[in-house]
Amino acid sequence: MARELASRPLQGTGFVFRAVMVFPKLVCLMSTSTSNSRNPSARPEPVAAFSVTAQSSPGVMPRVLDLFAKRGLVPTHWHSTVKDAELAIDIRIQGMEQPLADYIGRCLRQIHLVDRVLVIHDSETDRAADSA
Repeated sequence: MARELASRPLQGTGFVFRAVMVFPKLVCLMSTSTSNSRNPSARPEPVAAFSVTAQSSPGVMPRVLDLFAKRGLVPTHWHSTVKDAELAIDIRIQGMEQPLADYIGRCLRQIHLVDRVLVIHDSETDRAADSA
């Protein structure tokens, strides 16, 4: 004669799921323009501008943005237009030094479907040369 198994007690058995935070949330503020406005003798932040021309494709913009996002950078300006199957993206980032801007420019040129990349870096030395 077959008998039914007895039920297990509720406490002390089975799996216990616990929420563990593996990666803490980080907040990065990229612009310090308010501190520069309080201290007029402070050196102005450099600004990097990127002009990207590519074939119009849904995958181009996320690939371009990813190069900045994986470095914790948020563009201060982003404008994109499509005309005749050509995508034009203009990006500005405040506080980016020239070596990093040049490196990101080289990385942008390697993205599939990107035709041209122009990198302009405006720093204090560029402003002084322009005024001379």
